[in-house]
Parts: sequence; structure tokens; C-alpha cells
Amino acid sequence: MCGIVGLHLREPSLEPRLGELLAAMLGQVAERGPDSAGVALYGDPRLSPPGVVTTSLLGAPPDTPGTVLGDTTLVHADPPDATVIGSGEGFAVLKGVGNPVELAETFGLAHVTGHQALGHTRMATESAVTPEGAHPFSVGPGQCLVHNGSFANHATIRRELRAQGVEFDSENDSEVGARFIAHHLAQGADLEKALKLLCERFDGFYTLLVTTYDSFAVVRDAIACKPALIAETDDWVAMASEYRALDVLPGVEHARIFEPEPEEVYVWRR
Repeated sequence: MCGIVGLHLREPSLEPRLGELLAAMLGQVAERGPDSAGVALYGDPRLSPPGVVTTSLLGAPPDTPGTVLGDTTLVHADPPDATVIGSGEGFAVLKGVGNPVELAETFGLAHVTGHQALGHTRMATESAVTPEGAHPFSVGPGQCLVHNGSFANHATIRRELRAQGVEFDSENDSEVGARFIAHHLAQGADLEKALKLLCERFDGFYTLLVTTYDSFAVVRDAIACKPALIAETDDWVAMASEYRALDVLPGVEHARIFEPEPEEVYVWRR
């Protein structure tokens, strides 16, 4: 089933509340994905200092110098031998196994600042319940994907990408989508084009929220059976699997709220 939430701030005065608002949104979709959870955070200078590449790791040695938040370690130098789950300037990924509300507390999410964030609560269907299998998947600089649904032809596309030299960290079908997008971005496509190519190539049911440091994008499959709502005001743009996750946002009563159309790519930029 899984739950997705995301928040893209337009109003700078709300940036100190980014983590607080995302934590409230995440709590509203916790039962959609009780297995594990994760978040991607953009713009918090404490987690990712300006001008410094922050690398998010799973399985880092205990003596690794950095910030430890649950299963995730954030480092600002050459990473040790561990699984990289995100890397970029002004960017951090935190994820782990367990109750999403408890994980949000472990991450200290309520104290995070910044201009953009996304979150995911997972109910595993395609791979094991592990921190590596949790969302979001970040496989390019500052890039992130969260997914509700399943890709029917992920094994075929994984083989094709591996033949082109793309490496994988898990057997999760969502990672295939993230690798596909990152591959096309690296070849010069913009985010809208990469998502249109995904719609052409992938079979299955999906709602995706995909972000870069300055972009926030949503797309659904041709049948659009997985729930998604978008709310937009002058101060922010938000996406969630259920309305109640949007209802915690300030000024939601004045928002334009709509359901994204099948295979239409929606992109907002700073």
C-alpha cells in the first residue's frame, strides 16, 4: 500500500517549520506503511552544511565520524565502506526499519529546517524489510524517488541498465525506477523528460514523487489507481497519498487541491 508525503516551500518564513510539518504529514500515513520509513531533506545547514557534500550511509562502522540518526550516518568527508543512500550539497537522506512515527522522532525530524522534503512509509511487497529496501531511493546527486505501487517489468529493465554499467544496491523494484531516472538525467534529459520516458517504458501501477535540489515532480501511471492528491498555495506545494496528510498544513483551507491526471508530469521549481 505505502504512503507518500512531500512538501515544497515557496515562502521562506516557513522554512524553520519544514521538519515539523513533514513529521505531521508522515504521521497521517503511518498505517499505510508500518514496515519502514524514510525522508529526504533539502536545505538544513545542520545536517548538510552549505557548500559541503553530505553523504548518507547505511552500515557505517561504529567509529565513523559523523552524525548518527538511527540506521543512518551522515558524513561530510570521504565515506567509509558502507551503503550510500544519498549524496549531495544541502541534502540528506534518513531511513530505517520500524514504526514511521517512532523513526521520525529518532531522526529528530521536528527540528529540521529547509525548503523541501519528502517522506515515505513502506508496506513491503517486492523485497525484504530492510533499511536498504526502505524509501526514498537516491542514486544521483541530490536526486530522490518515492513510490507507491509496483513495477511489473522491473527485472527486465534492471538487466538492461546493468548491461549499460548501472549498479544496484537492492532488489527493490523502486530502485529500478530511481536508477532509470538518474541514468537519463545524467545523459542530459530534464526531469520532465526523464519521467515521460519512465511512463513509456515501465509497466505496472505507480504514483511517484521525484525531487532534485530545486525541483518537485509528481507522476502517475496510465490507470492512476494508486491514490495521490496535490495541494498548492502561494506559500507551498504539497503532495500526499491521503487528504488528511495535507490537512495539517497551514493555509490548506485556501489551497487548490486536485488529483493528478494519468501519465501527466507535474513539476514545480524554485
